[in-house]
Amino acid sequence: MAVQPWSLDEMAKRVAAELWDGSYVNLGIGMPQLVSNHVPAGREVIYHCEHGLLGVGPEPPADQADPDVVDAGSRQVSLLPGASVFNHDVSFAVIRGGHLDVTVLGAYQVSGEGDLANWAAAGQNPPTGVGGAMDLAVGAGQVFVIMRHRDKSGEVKIVNQCSYPLTAPKCVSKIFTDLAVMDVTPSGLVVREMAPGLTLEELQKMTEPPLRLAPSIG
Repeated sequence: MAVQPWSLDEMAKRVAAELWDGSYVNLGIGMPQLVSNHVPAGREVIYHCEHGLLGVGPEPPADQADPDVVDAGSRQVSLLPGASVFNHDVSFAVIRGGHLDVTVLGAYQVSGEGDLANWAAAGQNPPTGVGGAMDLAVGAGQVFVIMRHRDKSGEVKIVNQCSYPLTAPKCVSKIFTDLAVMDVTPSGLVVREMAPGLTLEELQKMTEPPLRLAPSIG
């Protein structure tokens, strides 16, 4: 059976399934923004945006959009009933004060120990700037990474040691790619799910750190 990588929406759906009812969650730019479209029905997830929003809703119809209400990726969003708006320093006090349960971020590289590199890659001149990523990586209770398993050149992104500048060390708790879902544990990377048609041996060839299967699929 040929390997069938998961689509972006399938990846986002797997991330959303990990968010629990009543959790406070920040979504990074790009792939992470898709997660809000896939939270299971009946589950309340309260989204935070570092611009100063809490209670972020989905993208509104064009005729109802407010140009001043945007997320970190400049995408127009709505505000749910009970939402609050506050200034930038309060927003980062929420992050740095440990009030977020989860942040979902993209990445250029993640190490087997959970080191995160997501703000500067080789060849970027000038680099984009770290923005709020380092605050989120350190301040949130858990860091979920969603990314392709390999880059456009076919190079591995889950590495023994990051070669790109770190956003934060040993902060990632779960990795979601188009090929697998993995937990970062003190004893290494544990594979919880794999794309249809993929074997552990094939996945290992595309991943530098050693992998082991979770008992549920081993």
